[in-house]
Amino acid sequence: MRLVCISDTHSMHRQIPRIPDGDVLIHAGDCLGRGTLDNVEDLNDWLGMLPHQNKIVIAGNHDWVFQETPALAREALSNAFYLEDSGISLQGVNFWGSPWTPVFMDWAFMLEGGQALFDKWKLIPDNTHVLITHGPPKGFGDEVDTGLRFQNVGCIHLLDRVDEVSPKAHIFGHIHEGYGEYLRGSTLLINASTCTERYEPTNAPIVLDI
Repeated sequence: MRLVCISDTHSMHRQIPRIPDGDVLIHAGDCLGRGTLDNVEDLNDWLGMLPHQNKIVIAGNHDWVFQETPALAREALSNAFYLEDSGISLQGVNFWGSPWTPVFMDWAFMLEGGQALFDKWKLIPDNTHVLITHGPPKGFGDEVDTGLRFQNVGCIHLLDRVDEVSPKAHIFGHIHEGYGEYLRGSTLLINASTCTERYEPTNAPIVLDI
């Protein structure tokens, strides 16, 4: 199965130079610009034009409409499977998606670090093959420049759960400057952020076969 991974397009999906073909297109959140229903409708139209047999989308911290009016947002996203602390099995491959990230300012789908996030990650089934979260695990694709020093802002509880489950792949985004592929044990970790730190949608989709 070929997976094509993108994230953090911020409603600039139509500006991506090329989307490789594959079996499943995965969008790991921050798919919207203003976080509105019309943003979802435009995204849905674009997804409908892509050749991938299946598309999976999760929300990110910019995707307010999925938190504030979830029924309307999900209805508008008819061309993809929307996962929110939920999963789907496609051709024997188990996917699980979750939008949560540690609190930073006042954005959507954020929780205080500690027990609240720990409880969300415990929902990830042990038989997950492909994990999709918006935020990164601690220490992988999560380094930001605070102006004084570099800091790893990923979630340690998410990393612990990845170690427990050992999925084949963990797809995420959120930290644009962390774009790239990493390896922890047998798990391929992918920060698929399409937008750069300057919010330019120039990072290529990442393709993997599982």
